[in-house]
Amino acid sequence: MFDISSKLKSKAIEFGFQKVGITHAVSTPVEKANLDTWLHNGHHGSMEWIVKRKDERGDIFNYFPEAKSIISVGMNYYSGHDQNDLQSEYKISNYAWGDDYHDILKSGLFKLLNWLKEEVADVKGIVCVDTSPVMDKVWAQKSGLGWQGKHTNLISRDYGSWLFLGELIIDIELDYDKPFSEDLCGSCTACIDACPTHALGEYQIYGEKCISYLSIEHREELPEGQTDLHDWIYGCDICQEVCPWNQKFSQNSKAEPFQPRKEIIEWTDEDWQSLDEEGFRKLFKGSAVKRTKFSGLSRNIKLNKKEASCQE
Repeated sequence: MFDISSKLKSKAIEFGFQKVGITHAVSTPVEKANLDTWLHNGHHGSMEWIVKRKDERGDIFNYFPEAKSIISVGMNYYSGHDQNDLQSEYKISNYAWGDDYHDILKSGLFKLLNWLKEEVADVKGIVCVDTSPVMDKVWAQKSGLGWQGKHTNLISRDYGSWLFLGELIIDIELDYDKPFSEDLCGSCTACIDACPTHALGEYQIYGEKCISYLSIEHREELPEGQTDLHDWIYGCDICQEVCPWNQKFSQNSKAEPFQPRKEIIEWTDEDWQSLDEEGFRKLFKGSAVKRTKFSGLSRNIKLNKKEASCQE
């Protein structure tokens, strides 16, 4: 299967991915146990959708019993801009500045699957992005794309951690890459030290404390003592911004869909504070930001405005 594996990797690059690796589908009892412990300790916060599908996430064969190979892909989304380029004090995570990455990743992965079906008769496969019950970082590391840093994001030598991850799981054997076995974080604890909500331990994220979770996934009023979002209104990039691998090795994406909408760059605090529901729907059509809904984004803006007033 060397020839088809090599062609598949070339096609993945052609379809817009910057990183691609292939690994054998295997059970992951250690990672499953870690997931169970993480959930038992409540680090998922109110994300019950993780609990409901934990058995599938913990064992690939519970999700796709016929799985034999997992093709992991990475797509660079770093636009070359950072939060200092924004006119507002309010911050939106870099990954949400452009179009919704789920649609872009799925499009490329379906192209790859359709190409494979033309090459190999009767192959079956499923396309996965981060809404699927799949441990994407685990499979990316096993496929040789990079390593999981102390902030738990996948880091690659050539793009840092500014990568969207996706998988194509198929029912045929391929040639497999060596897993990425090095831990290149070394003694660095920049991400842990920089997190203002203490949401990181070494190789551990306490999701219930994470600003990304609080600003996106937590749909109710924020818990007492956790209302300071540190100017973030959607997501958070702090642990990635301080990572030396991102500072030294990030590359600007040439993909137009990942370039920031001009409002993201140009709007002031007052513009965000005056945003109404109709404006929200128009501005964030086809954007990942729609996940938090207008009610969530409005809540976050108001909380940041309140914190700013208290500090004056």
